[in-house]
Amino acid sequence: MNPSNYLNINANWTGDKKNMPKTLYSEQDPKTRIKNFNEVASGYTPQQAVDEAKRCLKCKSPKCVGGCPVEINIPAFIKEVAEGNFEKALRIIKEKNNLPAVCGRVCPQETQCEKACILCVAKKSVDESVGIGRLERFAADWGYENKISGAPGVVKKQKATKIAIVGAGPAGLTCAADLASMGFSVTIFESLHEPGGVLWYGIPEFRLPKRILSAEINYIKSLGVEIAVNKVIGSSETVEDLKKAGFVAFFIGTGAGLPYFLGIEGEWLNGVYSANEFLTRVNLMKAYKFPEYDTPIVVGKRVAVIGAGNVAMDSARSALRLGAEEVVIVYRRTRDEMPARLEEIRHAEQEGIKFNLLTNPTKIFNNGNGWVKAMECVKNKLGEPDSTGRPRPVPIEGSEYTGNFDTVISAIGQGPNPLLLKSIPELKLNKKGYIEANPDTFATSIAGVYAGGDITTGAATVIEAMGAGKRAARSINEYLN
Repeated sequence: MNPSNYLNINANWTGDKKNMPKTLYSEQDPKTRIKNFNEVASGYTPQQAVDEAKRCLKCKSPKCVGGCPVEINIPAFIKEVAEGNFEKALRIIKEKNNLPAVCGRVCPQETQCEKACILCVAKKSVDESVGIGRLERFAADWGYENKISGAPGVVKKQKATKIAIVGAGPAGLTCAADLASMGFSVTIFESLHEPGGVLWYGIPEFRLPKRILSAEINYIKSLGVEIAVNKVIGSSETVEDLKKAGFVAFFIGTGAGLPYFLGIEGEWLNGVYSANEFLTRVNLMKAYKFPEYDTPIVVGKRVAVIGAGNVAMDSARSALRLGAEEVVIVYRRTRDEMPARLEEIRHAEQEGIKFNLLTNPTKIFNNGNGWVKAMECVKNKLGEPDSTGRPRPVPIEGSEYTGNFDTVISAIGQGPNPLLLKSIPELKLNKKGYIEANPDTFATSIAGVYAGGDITTGAATVIEAMGAGKRAARSINEYLN
């Protein structure tokens, strides 16, 4: 059945809740949505949200909360949705999560809270779990539509203690909001001209509309958080400068924004992008609206995207919307090892994106004028597990072939940007160049300096970064008190 036809399918269900089908919401038709950047999924209607919430079994020992990195009381908020108490549900969520409309859209619930849902465990399928993420999105969107913040009770500033947050991504925003609610004076320093970090520059409009993200950030500002943009800490100012300005504690949440490349011949050619640059141009700088906005972007007719994570899917689907006639995902392992969310893979397939699996690029060819002409690849077979626990791709001798492409996007991951880190030489780093932080307290090697999110772990999920920011805020509070 086409997902676009799923609308309120269990409104009149009279059987037991354990066997009630999961309520899905409508989506844009793939043929329509590949021509626009509008959000793909519509979200629940109030009736759909109530229907889905009523599927909750009200377990005596719920496991879903343990699967939530930001510790939302999931059974409590779902109970309120089921009873139509949407404002109360939102307040329960915001006791723990300051970005519910974001998390409801991009958090991988299927591997966290929904995976732990008893319905999922009983049916051995995450498709059977309660739609926790969709209900969270509904509550947040309902609040914004009805101009209800859902604030659980904001603490006014009582302390002159100044705390600096470096980076306005999900970790920094969460840490700042929690500290402001504790009464501290908090300022976020963001290097770009818009706050949000990867939420703004990395996730396309069709997955996370900017109006939604802006509303979430404005809510965090309403808690008393100040955000200073265009501030490159480590360049325009240093941590020492901030100390002289009266800041006594710091949280570093700058993420992992330095792109990795394959190191193959031809990666210097015009028409080769890192996914980081490609998505930043499209999302932050609105290249998809050129010439209405000043940032151009060149996308050829045949696009190869190297990698198979969410960033790769976002790049491929954006390229399609920018006019590419054919987009191919090139991935060195099989579908089973793809790190992207199943929903993102499904959406990509619906939109006509092709998948060349068990394939590795080996060379990019020049058309004679400095632009991409083609890409040589080699086929793989899977060998023994590597350090990640996944089977290692092993090239098959003699399997090389060449495909014609005029754009190549490398989406194979990113590492820590060294700009800030070089300005703090006493900050201890691990072997991979990330900040070494205590996994429980998020304290670094410098007293009063804490760090969390991708800058300590490498590229992970938005919700994991938020969980780090939340726990770091508690540690900073304990340190200052």
